[in-house]
Amino acid sequence: MGKTNGKLLLGVFALIILVLGGTALAKGGFYLGKHEGDTLHLLQMVFRMAEGDWPHLDFVTPIGVLAVAPIAWLVSLGLGVGHAILWSQVIVALVALPAIWWVARSRFTGIWAYAFGAVVLILILALVHGETTRATSISMHYNRWAWAAAFLAIATAILPARVENRVADGAVIGAAMAVLFLTKATYILAFFPPVLVALIGRHAWRTIASGVITGLVVMVALTVAAGTPVVWLAYLRDLMIVAASETRPQPGHPFNVVVGAPAYMAGSIALLLSVIWLRQAGRKLEGLVLLILVPGFFYVTFQNFGNDPQWLPLLGLILVMLLPAAGLRNGMGWDMRQVMTTTAVAAFAFGLPSLINLTYSPFRHLTEKPEEYTALIPGSGIHEDIRTFGLRAHRLDAKVALGGPDTVYAKYYDPEFREGEVIDWKGETLPVCVTEVGMVAWFQTMADTLNETVDTEGKTAFVADILNGYWLFGAFEPLEGNAPWYYGGLTGLAQADYVVVPVCPQSLLVRNTILEELKEEGPEMTEVARNAQFILYALER
Repeated sequence: MGKTNGKLLLGVFALIILVLGGTALAKGGFYLGKHEGDTLHLLQMVFRMAEGDWPHLDFVTPIGVLAVAPIAWLVSLGLGVGHAILWSQVIVALVALPAIWWVARSRFTGIWAYAFGAVVLILILALVHGETTRATSISMHYNRWAWAAAFLAIATAILPARVENRVADGAVIGAAMAVLFLTKATYILAFFPPVLVALIGRHAWRTIASGVITGLVVMVALTVAAGTPVVWLAYLRDLMIVAASETRPQPGHPFNVVVGAPAYMAGSIALLLSVIWLRQAGRKLEGLVLLILVPGFFYVTFQNFGNDPQWLPLLGLILVMLLPAAGLRNGMGWDMRQVMTTTAVAAFAFGLPSLINLTYSPFRHLTEKPEEYTALIPGSGIHEDIRTFGLRAHRLDAKVALGGPDTVYAKYYDPEFREGEVIDWKGETLPVCVTEVGMVAWFQTMADTLNETVDTEGKTAFVADILNGYWLFGAFEPLEGNAPWYYGGLTGLAQADYVVVPVCPQSLLVRNTILEELKEEGPEMTEVARNAQFILYALER
């Protein structure tokens, strides 16, 4: 690709950032359509980091520091969190732009260079995690950012260079791998082995050296910023907590469903066939690397909420760039160029609904009606620029068990039907009830009632629920060593002043799991208050 095309490529990518990022920002705030709980989880991390806390050192999370740092930095500069979220995506896109440009220019030709860069930028700048549901959401933004980094590393490693610069290749791969590790470690576990195999297979020793140096520079910089190398041990500890979690080992379908269910099977078959086609087309190394990528693609999809196979567009682009010359046939007489083209078209078709949803999410966001939205965190001043749909915020619905041994449905009751839902706690059976919608009203009312019940100023609470977010709504302070989103264990309990047991929690499974652990290894607790919303216990410190 010549210099003029390189400039045009850069110009088109800059225009994509301007259009998608500018459209998102033009709304004047961030308007959520779903995933309020996930957003409150993110905001806990953002606000704590903006005040100087570090993930893994000050609170438990399997999410890496780079997933939150851009947003937290902007908040620390005085930006409202809604604007900070939107601007962070633009900043990430601009930082990634040189790498996107280089990979598109050096690995792709013609329209495909523009297509590759556009897909990566869409992943960074979208306002939904994927799938086909239209409602906007910032939930799992780090999955999109990690896919973007993975696309850069995989394309650089698996595709032959059309413009040679192994130092630049290594810098892109090393930076991308560091980003994966510091954003969501699942991705580096899945994609480091095939990338390394591809580089070794090409004898790209200079690329490997450049990648190692780049990765080490990033790691050293982060260690210096954290002020201690202990941050790495803390990160590994957090990852082990999640790996051992019984409440959320994965957030979606079982692995066999992600691979073989009707919604996924066609894409899985296309991926497996692509390995065969590459080998039969004489692309032995590329076929081997794609074979190693197969379990990685499946595993990351399995680990991500929604189980969205975001790798499908990348698969199509790889096949297009590795098309053999016309006339090459396999042992069955099939024209391999035609076969691979057909498979690439299928991969694009299977991935297109999700990609379209990602692409026009900023435009949907722009058309939302502000009068239908309310502040996600009422009374937070500048941070009221993050809004959520009023009905979802204030309409309180819950799922409650009607059947039981003491009901008119007693003859149909079977304890096995309620396994894990019924719990005896301190001599009483707690209600089988879980809150399903109305999270803002629920949290604000809980926080207000806690403030009326005890003096929460300067105090902390361990919450027997999936989210410990009362402090966002004015009750208690952030709990040192706790997890904003519950993954397992009693992390932070030793530093807490109180334990809050919701009567109708956000997650029945998590509440009951925590209470079972408290039965076994919890400290002595004294009940100090109870009402229809919660039971409150004081801890001896």
